[in-house]
Amino acid sequence: MQLTEMTDEVREALAAHRPVVALESTIIAHGLPRPRNLAVAEELEGLVRAEGAVPATIAVLDGRVHIGLDKQQLDRIAGDDDVRKLGHRDLAPALASGASGATTVSATAFLAARAGIRVFATGGLGGVHREWTHSQDESADLRVLAQTPIAVVCAGVKSVLDVPATLQRLETLGVGILGYGTDRFPGFYLTSSGEPVDWTVHSPGEVAEVIRAREALGGPESALIVAHPVAESDQLDPALHDRVLREALDECTERGIVGQAVTPFLLEFLMQRTDGASLEANIAAVRGNVRLAARIAAAL
Repeated sequence: MQLTEMTDEVREALAAHRPVVALESTIIAHGLPRPRNLAVAEELEGLVRAEGAVPATIAVLDGRVHIGLDKQQLDRIAGDDDVRKLGHRDLAPALASGASGATTVSATAFLAARAGIRVFATGGLGGVHREWTHSQDESADLRVLAQTPIAVVCAGVKSVLDVPATLQRLETLGVGILGYGTDRFPGFYLTSSGEPVDWTVHSPGEVAEVIRAREALGGPESALIVAHPVAESDQLDPALHDRVLREALDECTERGIVGQAVTPFLLEFLMQRTDGASLEANIAAVRGNVRLAARIAAAL
């Protein structure tokens, strides 16, 4: 049963062992407002190419996995209201029913690794939610990353989550973390979450050496998180972030918002109450992650 299509550009690059970077499509379909979402998607692919690598934006269209999208397919992901949001667990039903959807971190990481792509760039990961002891709410990203051999360049986990608990969970799951140019775990919109990381690297070549060492060791297959902070000049003002997040959490409690609805609500609240500054910090972080991911892929 043939379920995957790959662009000629991506297929030829993988066959020739040239650098390829996987990109998620949820940020295009559900993370950014139109029409800016398409412009950012095209910009990110351009940044990968500018660093000498091939972009592979991943999505599901009409029941088929696409590793790499052409212009028409990218337009469809950006503009079609019927494009669903697909996590790893949604892939089989989507393929069986002929659905179309944008892939989240968990789905993109799984499909990219399955296609032989070694590096994936995104914004922020999911993680353990606040009030976990009451809700038991945890992103599927963590479990999939624990079982998927791919390097994920990100700006940490979304700052609306419980960052210390997420880091503890990643340690339990055996997911490696490198701080890129920092000894503090990034805070998504913020340069630092305040939480330490055990290992720091300073160049794409160093990251590539860690990836090679992991592959040579063998053993349990899990992801390597390359935690790359947004530049201080591009981060959301920390005082503004903390104040608005407190307001968002209070609002969430008052309105009884729970489960999967919590994170989208908090992110939307932050964007509105910071007059779009959180969105700009998010985009700045993704740009930096995409550049770095392409350099890591080239170093491999």
